[in-house]
Amino acid sequence: MPGSGLLMSGQTVYVKPKPANTIEEMLIMVDEESGIYGGLKMANGTNPLRTDGTPGTRAKSAALVRSLFVQAQEYKTQFDEADGDPEKKPSRDLQMETLVEVLEGKRIVHNHTHRHDDILTAIRLADEFGYRMVLQHVSEGWKVADEIAASGYPASIIGLDSPGGKLEAINLLNTNGKELERAGADVAFHTDDPVVDSRFFLRMAAFGVREGMSREKALQALTIAGARMMDIDDRVGSLEPGKDADFIILSGDPFSVYTHVQQTWIEGEKIWDRDNPEDREYAVGGYEIFRASANSHTHLEGYK
Repeated sequence: MPGSGLLMSGQTVYVKPKPANTIEEMLIMVDEESGIYGGLKMANGTNPLRTDGTPGTRAKSAALVRSLFVQAQEYKTQFDEADGDPEKKPSRDLQMETLVEVLEGKRIVHNHTHRHDDILTAIRLADEFGYRMVLQHVSEGWKVADEIAASGYPASIIGLDSPGGKLEAINLLNTNGKELERAGADVAFHTDDPVVDSRFFLRMAAFGVREGMSREKALQALTIAGARMMDIDDRVGSLEPGKDADFIILSGDPFSVYTHVQQTWIEGEKIWDRDNPEDREYAVGGYEIFRASANSHTHLEGYK
């Protein structure tokens, strides 16, 4: 996904981190008919505010988003009324085309938001224009867990094992998962590289369990819940006939700090094996792995 420095940072794309020569080989198709490969990244709160006065305030941020969706509604009306007549069609606008896909439900909004008031603003905007949305981060989700659950919008959350970061995320608590589960909201965990390293993905759910989240809900939050939030649960997120056979094999309890990933399988093919000495280097090899990744195969042989 694009970052959260703008109110609308652009289209997202879903890929599998598997060996491939081109990005096309890694893409996960969401909508075969339209060729959509992802959603739309939006943000509110501190990140998209700018010192140049645009948007400047939270109120203006919401107003600008509303203005863009009103334009998209008008663009869609003009396009529909043209009924295929090229003379009557509006001039092509790539920005409006993407927002129309959002309005038509073909593209899900992933909305970066932290403070409880910003969460509610995101909900009001989605309700007003009728688009589908995933609430991303929701640091203060525990404050408005009932409102999130009642809205029907799922929440994809992160966890932290130490304080720090920006002021609007100061109330991020590891009880977030428990409170959202209690309220009945759909919850997933995600990473936020490099702020929250993807290597700590399982650990975030473990923190949730430690603070009262059920193990069953935490496991769903690592697997099928996130797949649902990206419209790809027909392919990934659980082990069922007809799905892609993407899974990992662990050495023990997924919520234990002592557990290792033993193998990674993508589409039924073993991609990584801890028992393979070369693969193992990526788990225990330290900085040499990262230095080697910037060099050629010849240089890598030199490190060995």
